[in-house]
Amino acid sequence: MDGRLSDMVYMHASIHDCLRLFPHFQADSKEAVEDDVWPDGTKVKKGTTIFYHIFAMGRSPELWGTDWAEFPSERWLERRSGSTDEWYFIARDPFTYPVFHAGPTTCLEKEIAVVIVKMVAATILKHFQVIPSQDNLSQNSDAFITSRMKHGFPVRIVERH
Repeated sequence: MDGRLSDMVYMHASIHDCLRLFPHFQADSKEAVEDDVWPDGTKVKKGTTIFYHIFAMGRSPELWGTDWAEFPSERWLERRSGSTDEWYFIARDPFTYPVFHAGPTTCLEKEIAVVIVKMVAATILKHFQVIPSQDNLSQNSDAFITSRMKHGFPVRIVERH
C-alpha cells in the first residue's frame, strides 16, 4: 500500500464523521459512582443510572453546530501553521463524541479499529470505485443495540484500470 496510514488524515477525519452520524451503538448508560453536580447544576446521586443517546448527540446543533447534518470532514482537521496543504487531525472531547465511550470505560482498541478501517478502505479504494447504485438512498436504520441501514447500502463495484 502506497503511503502510510498515519498520513491519511482526511480518511481518519471521514471515519470519525461517519461514526458521529452513524455510531455503531445508538445509546449507552453509566452509573454514578459518587454524588455529582453537572455543569448545568443538575444534581446526580450516587448509584443513579444515566442514559445517553449517542445517535442524537452526533446530530446535536449545540455540540456540532448548525451544519451538523453536513459531512465536512474538515470539522476534524486543522491546517499546520504556515502550510496551505498539510492538515492534522483534532480529536474531539470524548464526552461530546462518545462513540468510543469516555473516561475509565474508553475503548482501548479504538485506534486499532480506526487503523483497520483505514487499511480496508485504502485497499478497496486503490483497486475499485465504490458507487452508490441508487440516487437519494434512504438513510433509515434499524437500531437496537447496534446500528445498520434498514435496507443495506447497495453499491456497484467498478475495477480501476
